Amino acid sequence: MRFLDFKLHFKAFRVFSVQDILKWDNAFDTRRLVEWQDRGYLKKIINRWYVFADAKHSDHFHCLVANRIYSPSYISFESAWAYYGLIPEGVYTITSATSLKPHTFTSSMGSFAYRHLKPSLMFGFRLIEAGGQMCKIAEPEKLVLDHLYLNPSLKTLEDFEALRINQPMLKEQIVRARAEEYQKVFKNKLLDKRVNTFYNTFGL
Repeated sequence: MRFLDFKLHFKAFRVFSVQDILKWDNAFDTRRLVEWQDRGYLKKIINRWYVFADAKHSDHFHCLVANRIYSPSYISFESAWAYYGLIPEGVYTITSATSLKPHTFTSSMGSFAYRHLKPSLMFGFRLIEAGGQMCKIAEPEKLVLDHLYLNPSLKTLEDFEALRINQPMLKEQIVRARAEEYQKVFKNKLLDKRVNTFYNTFGL
């Protein structure tokens, strides 16, 4: 197979796997992938996942990578705090929620960490555009719940103030009615108490 034919087909994928390739051509010789990496045509993200080496990546490309290489998943936790401008510092590990087991990948494109939520809690995300593809990121209301649910040590006003949340930005982005509906799904009274303390801390 010629690389140009391969690239023409997979260019729109942005991020693609060996499984994607074999669905397209079940006779594809996977040794070509090693050859094309050696020639600088492809870049391996992690085992069995690739991008084109010359691709220009959008600001949200790492979100798309995170969604694709470990699915189902969506961006949440520190990465979503940073995306919404709710914390002052940048985040170098892309952190996601998944219904699969927890995992961390370190690759040439960065670090990708996944924290486990049970399947019934895999909701409350929105789609953002990333170079012609759509990737999933927690809505602000779900982000708060995800973070507090998996960080039970955060419970007091002092704990929440230490997060250095941007209060004006939080007030601008949180819809309390939606937050309360999402909160009901967790069915967790201890979480309810901590979430209410969190919102009271920031005047919501």
